[in-house]
Amino acid sequence: MKSQAKVIYEKMVDFKRFAIILLATGSFLYLGILIPSDSQTHLNTTGLMIFSLALLAASAIFFLRSKKCQSMLLETEDGEEYLSKK
Repeated sequence: MKSQAKVIYEKMVDFKRFAIILLATGSFLYLGILIPSDSQTHLNTTGLMIFSLALLAASAIFFLRSKKCQSMLLETEDGEEYLSKK
């Protein structure tokens, strides 16, 4: 049981890291949309907007998966040991 709780904890941490990286990347691309530039075309702006929204949606999915792993970890009897490390 202890190894299962450890695997769930590691997945939770990994999902949270992925979500933070995707959130930062999506925000950075969104800033590229907001900053005016003479070389920006409508196609570039639309592409950046779509890609930024896709990254933000993926970030939300990974945050939800991390939350699901956290709730699974709370259900195990060894889960409190790993959650107290945070």
